[in-house]
Amino acid sequence: MTKEDKEKKEKIEYRPLPAIAVGDLVKVGLLILEGDKERVQTYEGTVISKHRAGLNSTITVRKTFQGVGIERVFCLYSPRMVFVEFIRHSKARRAKLYYLRNRVGKQSRLEERFDLVTNTILLDLLASESDPSNSRT
Repeated sequence: MTKEDKEKKEKIEYRPLPAIAVGDLVKVGLLILEGDKERVQTYEGTVISKHRAGLNSTITVRKTFQGVGIERVFCLYSPRMVFVEFIRHSKARRAKLYYLRNRVGKQSRLEERFDLVTNTILLDLLASESDPSNSRT
């Protein structure tokens, strides 16, 4: 580790990020400066690659807008990144999904992956709410 890396590590704190996997549909919020004002710009797309390098870790997110594919690289520990939200988990059997660049329309969709633990917790909550013995009246 060089001196520059040590200085960067001291300046930038590691912040907890959700476990991002390749193939996930995510929404990323970036802080944008427009003149004297700041606003959060959201970018929604599929994670097609992930580069792990400590503070220099990045993800590449791809979306299609008006039939044109747009890719953007986000530094995970950038001070400009405000949030990363998951929308959907998808199955991916590759580390890099560059083959999606050649796909158009429905061919570029990925199969959804369901989190069994989350679904069972939600089902338990719904069952407890519908149980008449737990009513307050």
